[in-house]
Amino acid sequence: MERLGTGIGWRPEIADAVENMPGIDWVEAVAENVCPGHLPESLRRLRERGVTVVPHGVSLGLGGADRPDAGRLLALAERAEALGSPLVTEHIAFVRAGGPLTASPRLEAGHLLPVPRTRDALDVLCENIRIAQDALPVPLAVENIAALISWPGEELTEGQFLYELADRTGVRLLIDVANLHTNHVNRGEDPAEALAGLPLEAIAYVHVAGGFERDGVWHDSHAHPVPRPVLDILTELASRVSPPGVLLERDENFPEPAELERELAGIREAVEKGGGARADGAWRAAAEPSSVSTESARQRVALAQTALLSALVAGTPVPEGFDRVRLGVQARALAGKRADVVAKVAPELPVILGAGYRPAFLAYAQGAPMTDGYRRDALDFAEHLLLAGEPGDARVRRELREWWLERSGPAPRSRRPGIRLARATRRALLRR
Repeated sequence: MERLGTGIGWRPEIADAVENMPGIDWVEAVAENVCPGHLPESLRRLRERGVTVVPHGVSLGLGGADRPDAGRLLALAERAEALGSPLVTEHIAFVRAGGPLTASPRLEAGHLLPVPRTRDALDVLCENIRIAQDALPVPLAVENIAALISWPGEELTEGQFLYELADRTGVRLLIDVANLHTNHVNRGEDPAEALAGLPLEAIAYVHVAGGFERDGVWHDSHAHPVPRPVLDILTELASRVSPPGVLLERDENFPEPAELERELAGIREAVEKGGGARADGAWRAAAEPSSVSTESARQRVALAQTALLSALVAGTPVPEGFDRVRLGVQARALAGKRADVVAKVAPELPVILGAGYRPAFLAYAQGAPMTDGYRRDALDFAEHLLLAGEPGDARVRRELREWWLERSGPAPRSRRPGIRLARATRRALLRR
């Protein structure tokens, strides 16, 4: 595996700081935020300096019951080629459910949700990863995720699940030590036990990030400093294997560059501390396809994931065996994240609605699950308010209507008389 060194997550908000930061060997960019034909100038300059850029996907849903979408795989491949990347990464998670397998409406989580550690889920995940590997021009690595909730009736530990996954597919692993800490607090899972069960030779690189604890629940925010327990897990991992790369993730609430540099220094120290005596475990990448059909497993996984996601975003009954309180925490976290992302995708909405934006969106989200991405969600939210005669202030409602009309059509608004007449008709219908 290529040695990557020490890196940081590239984000537009800290692009200048990353470019000027000493000791950065590589960066990771969210794949969905990069357009292959129009790469950000900052990423171009980094590439020209020889800095490795790795695209990190968040929407493929490899742990879902459906086979990976060919369009999403093509998009990920295009980004890997445009960036000259040595590998691409994604998550061991599901992000959507419903659809033909369950004869129910398609639901989007807008976030990464854990797959059950069962034989069915493992069979489906292995086949999905093989499909992705065949479609990508470079090796794939997949990341363990953080979770607020636990599935009932799990058959494998985290280490066993990841070991079998790597052994059966040959896929590389992106180990997030912050997620191991999250699962320790939220699900009582021992990070050292998880590390002991991992196929260490399969590790492509390591994520390190911060979070916060509230009411006994750890939130993997990527918006807070890296805490000591996460660095201790990194040291434990480094005592077992020399990680090819270690990367600091920060997605928002960005501190001054000097603070980021101090966090990177702490990460280097944690790796060095663990780099004394180590005995690397042996791992064999079998990558042999199974002859067992996954169709029945896909059906069972689809039903289970749809029931869970529906409870989280559509208010349906909590499936048997789940912690109702913890599911409530997860549901509120999903709604809050959804409100935050819509505000970023459509920044005019918080400006138009002011302080009323967030409570209005959270109320809307309770009865309107996301079905087709955040941009569609923003338009549907605005339409919902207008049809309900909201906001009460006529000026604000007029601004919101203008915003919706400008963006809801297949093309920008025209000044041609015929199209203006059609626009006026739509406006009249909305008033009703």
